[in-house]
Amino acid sequence: MARVLTSTPLFPDQADRMVAAGHELRTPSGEEPMTRRELLDRLPEAEGLLCLLSDRMDGEVLRVGSSLKVVANIDVGYENVDVEAARGLGIAVTNTPDVLTEATADQAFALLLAVARRVPEADRAVREGRFPPWRLEQDLLGADVSGKTLGIVGMGRIGAAVARRGRNGFGMRVLYASRTRKAEIERELRAELVPLDRLLAESDFVSLHVPGTPETQHLIDAEALARMKSSAFLINVARGPVVDEAALADALELGAIAGAGLDVFEEEPTVHPRLLELREHIVLAPHLGSATRETRRAMVRLAVDNVLAVLSGKPPVTPVS
Repeated sequence: MARVLTSTPLFPDQADRMVAAGHELRTPSGEEPMTRRELLDRLPEAEGLLCLLSDRMDGEVLRVGSSLKVVANIDVGYENVDVEAARGLGIAVTNTPDVLTEATADQAFALLLAVARRVPEADRAVREGRFPPWRLEQDLLGADVSGKTLGIVGMGRIGAAVARRGRNGFGMRVLYASRTRKAEIERELRAELVPLDRLLAESDFVSLHVPGTPETQHLIDAEALARMKSSAFLINVARGPVVDEAALADALELGAIAGAGLDVFEEEPTVHPRLLELREHIVLAPHLGSATRETRRAMVRLAVDNVLAVLSGKPPVTPVS
């Protein structure tokens, strides 16, 4: 039997799996995730940990967990975990890839369509009694999506899923910028690998799908935004720091780009106040990329699979170290 700590309440069926496997599961006392202080207090006796992207698992926390064998991050990203420190301490780190790909791609395309067709603004107008009269140049005119050019920055699983939606569903031309060539995607979608500068200059919609690393911080800055068409839209479901929010606010206020759809932010849960002040051509969502019932259950199931595997002496299912 091992003690397993979870920083957030699990779905009951997955908690039951832990208990059925003979482990002692320790969960938060309430419905809210544990604070860092609570984690530090409760980690010393834990051999397994299930945590969230919002839990900062740095060297200090990992060293306190001297009995830890596995840290299972319930997300595809794992920049919240000091993987090198974990490796040095002999702790396996796992994530939950694949299971959230389609839901996150749906969210990206939902934001793309919403900002292009000005859906939140239209909803607000109807609710406030400002139903616009029908005329050729009426208020709330949007932009076509079908047949436009979609630029994918980071052609991983989620980027490819967004590209498929654009190509197969809307007949979009697909450009992509990536560290490695994706020959299968090129054949499947007739996608074209191009330098980032060219992607920014030619795309009608730029969708970001790179990990949050020091190299990608402010990848989309004032200079990058200036390369985009004034009619283009920026979509970010990747990581908030990839976009310089102050520069984006400048671009939107000046009309340098047509709009933006954001699911992630630089300092979550804080959003740059100038973005909040904008009432047109921007759609904001509170990091909902994986937020469907089915996907969140699949993520927790995979995280539990990883913990059970390691605690039984088997290799983790989806290791990152």
